[in-house]
Amino acid sequence: MTEYSDSFLRSVLTRTRVIAVVGVSANPVRPSYFVARYLALKGFEVHPVNPGQAGKMLFGREVVASLEDVRAEVDMVDIFRRSEAVPPIVDAALEAFPRLKTIWKQIGVEHAEAAAKAEARGVTVIQNRCPKIEYQRLFGELRMGGFATGVISSKL
Repeated sequence: MTEYSDSFLRSVLTRTRVIAVVGVSANPVRPSYFVARYLALKGFEVHPVNPGQAGKMLFGREVVASLEDVRAEVDMVDIFRRSEAVPPIVDAALEAFPRLKTIWKQIGVEHAEAAAKAEARGVTVIQNRCPKIEYQRLFGELRMGGFATGVISSKL
């Protein structure tokens, strides 16, 4: 697994406001659903992307079929698709969002060539990590569940 410093991950999550979640499910027991829902509840503007769910409403927004259909300037694209599906998603993200800051690939999702292409355009790439888990860990929420996060805070 690629190592990322806590300060690096914290900076990415702090600068991010608008997230397109590719591969989001409407099924509330699926990780893509509860991660996107959590991020929306934390104040991120979440745009759900899934061609099979297009037209439905999730997290107060209409699900769109593709990144090209998102009508917002996205800071981060969060990918919930298999690794082999990543290259065209990265290409679409780079095309649709000229000021894109981050491509985040979920746990188990990695693609070195697509990552290199995005990084060559100045986009930060995080692979094989979950923004929900990292947010909870870095901002002290996992401690409430009894997990030792390694992050010292004054919250108890």
